[in-house]
Amino acid sequence: MNLDGLYTRTRVSFNPHLEVDELTINGQAQRGQALERVSSLLDHVRHMARMNHRAQVTSENNFPMGTGIASSASAFAALALAASQAAGMQLDESQLSRLARTGSGSACRSIPAGFVEWLAGNSDKSSYAVSLWPADHWELVDCIAIISRQHKSTVSKQGHLLASTSPLQAARVADAPRRLELCRRALQTEDIELLAQVVEQDSDMMHSVMMTSTPALHYWQPATLRVMEAVRIWRKNSWPVFYTVDAGPNVHVLCLSSHVDQVVSGLAQIPDVNQVLVASPGGAARIEPEATLSTLD
Repeated sequence: MNLDGLYTRTRVSFNPHLEVDELTINGQAQRGQALERVSSLLDHVRHMARMNHRAQVTSENNFPMGTGIASSASAFAALALAASQAAGMQLDESQLSRLARTGSGSACRSIPAGFVEWLAGNSDKSSYAVSLWPADHWELVDCIAIISRQHKSTVSKQGHLLASTSPLQAARVADAPRRLELCRRALQTEDIELLAQVVEQDSDMMHSVMMTSTPALHYWQPATLRVMEAVRIWRKNSWPVFYTVDAGPNVHVLCLSSHVDQVVSGLAQIPDVNQVLVASPGGAARIEPEATLSTLD
C-alpha cells in the first residue's frame, strides 16, 4: 500500500561540468555508501540515455530515514523518475519500476499507485510492480508508531544477504505464494480479518528469519512489543486493526478509517511511542509541476 502524505522529493540535474555525482539529502552532503547507491542507479540511466554527464541530486523526506519506514523504497522510486526525466527519457510504469528496483528492490513497488504487487518474474524485464487496485479501493489507514528515529546499524540490503543463513528462510520462501494469494483475496474482498491474519504472520515470519540468521538481527525494541500486544488486544475488542513491522523498531498499525482516532489515541498512550504518523493509500510517483529537472548541454 503506497502512502499519501509521506514522501521523498528529489531533484536531478545532469551537468557536463561535474566530475563526480553529488548527493544532498535533507540538506546534508552525502558520501560513501549512500552516494555509491545513487550513482549506481544513475549509471543505469546514463547507459539507457547514452550519455555520460555526472549529476547533482538533492532529496528530502518528511519522515525518518533508515528506521523501517521504507525510506529507501521511496527514495529510489523518486530518483528513478526524476533521473530518467532529467535525462530526456519518458519511461512507462513498468520501465520505471524496473529502474527503481536496481536501487532498492522494494522501490519498484513505490512507482505504481494504490495497492501494489511486485511480480517476481524470472528476469529483469519480468520483475516489476503493478497496481492491483487504486488508492480509493479500500479505506485502510496506516498509523505508524515512531519508536526510534535512529538510523539502524544493519541496513535492509545487508539483512537480505543474511537471510539464507537462517534455517527458517526456506520455509518462509516456500510458503510465500500461499500468503500472497490470501493477501490478494483479503484486499479484493475487503476482508480485514483475513488481511490481519496474513500480514501479521508474514511480518512475524520475516523477523523470525532475521532473529535466527548468522549473525542474528534484532530490530524490535520493548516499545515495539508493547504496540504489537496492544493491537492484539484492540482486535479482541473488535477494532479492525493489525500490525506489520519492517526492518526496524517502528510499527505500522493499519486500521479502517472509521477507527483512526481511536488507534492514534491508543498508540500515543503507549510508553516510548514518540509520534504517530497517519497516512492513507496514495497515488503513483509523479513529477511535480514546479519541478526543475534538467540536462545541461
